[in-house]
Amino acid sequence: MSKIYIIAEAGVNHNGDINIAKRLVDAAVDAGADAVKFQTFKAQNLVCKNAGKAAYQLETTEQAETQYEMLKKLELTEKMHEELVPYCRERGIEFLSTPFDVESVDLLLQYEIPLIKIPSGEITNYPYLKKIGKTGKKVILSTGMSTLDEVRDAVQILKNEGFIRTDRRLGAFVSESIADDTDFTEKLESELELLSAEACLTGMSREEFLSMCDKMYSQMKPCTA
Repeated sequence: MSKIYIIAEAGVNHNGDINIAKRLVDAAVDAGADAVKFQTFKAQNLVCKNAGKAAYQLETTEQAETQYEMLKKLELTEKMHEELVPYCRERGIEFLSTPFDVESVDLLLQYEIPLIKIPSGEITNYPYLKKIGKTGKKVILSTGMSTLDEVRDAVQILKNEGFIRTDRRLGAFVSESIADDTDFTEKLESELELLSAEACLTGMSREEFLSMCDKMYSQMKPCTA
C-alpha cells in the first residue's frame, strides 16, 4: 500500500503574522503531517480596491473594511516566504502554497516546492493553467462546483502545455457536493483516466456546500472600479 501524503491546511490563518505562520508549521509537524500548505496571492491581482465583502466575511471580520483591505492583511508576503520556507525545511516538513495568480506562481517557483495546488476558483483561468502546465511540477487540481466540461478543459490545457507524461500524474480533488452524483463521478473518473489523471473525493456534503455558497453570494456587492 502506498504511503498516505498528509497535508496540513494553514491557509491564511497566519493573519499576516510570521510568528503565527511558524506556529502553524510547528503544529503541523507535531501532528505528523508531511506538508503544510499556505496561500500565496497579491490582493491587487484578485479584487478591485472597493470590492465589498461576502455576507459570511462580514460576520467574522471588520465590516468597515473592503475585501481588498481584508485580503491585503492576509497576504503571505515575499519576505515571509523567504523566512517561512527555510523554517519548514528546518522542521522537516514540506512547504506548499496555493498560488492564486500568475505572479504568485513565479514567486513559488523560486523555491523547491514539490507540487502546485490549483484552487477550484482558477479552473477556468486558462493563462494561469498554461503557466502551471509549463512548470514541470506535480499538480493537485481542486474542482469545487466545476462542470465536467470545465474539468476536462482544465486537464487538457495542462496536458497541452506538456504537463502530463508517463511519470507525472494529476490529482483532481472532487468535492463531495458533486461526488454525490454517481453518474457524474463515474464520468469524471473515466475522463481523468483517459488523461492520465486521478480523482480523489474530498470536501463537504452537497447541503453544506450549497449553504456556504448562499452565504458567500447572497449579499456580495458588485465591483464598480
